[in-house]
Amino acid sequence: MRARQGTKTLADLVGKAMTPACRKRGFASVDILASWPTIVGDRYGERVQPDRLIWPRKAGEDGEMTADPATLVVHTDGPTALMLSHEIPQLIQRINTFYGWAAVGRIKIIQRPVVRKHKEKPRALRALTGDEEKRLEDHVGSVENERLREALKKLGAQVIARSDDDDS
Repeated sequence: MRARQGTKTLADLVGKAMTPACRKRGFASVDILASWPTIVGDRYGERVQPDRLIWPRKAGEDGEMTADPATLVVHTDGPTALMLSHEIPQLIQRINTFYGWAAVGRIKIIQRPVVRKHKEKPRALRALTGDEEKRLEDHVGSVENERLREALKKLGAQVIARSDDDDS
């Protein structure tokens, strides 16, 4: 009998697929792109987009490649570029803290429109029928802890309502 693999998060699966595309743009992985709003904060999370990292290609005295910091190219609109230009040292520090080393030494700002992601609002779930509520109560009724029972009931109601919506 084959052992069942643990579940994988969507981020793990998408990250592996996106990594080659990110490497073409100079990013070692998709991590900085996925974490961008967290790194730069609410002010710039949706108004500034990282475009690529430009790594210097100069050799050291003994012919080995040096680990000089990269230039991060970002794009944003004009007013945001002005605000961002005053906060570049703090932004570089936050990015390098994310990487854990001095990966970025300079930020180059290109002014062009930013494509904003529209967040979809979740659809309202339908109400459960009397039979569905009774069946759900039968399943969770034996749970002694009241808070756990209520949480399971709420989760079960959402699963039942969504599963029927997906079938239609």
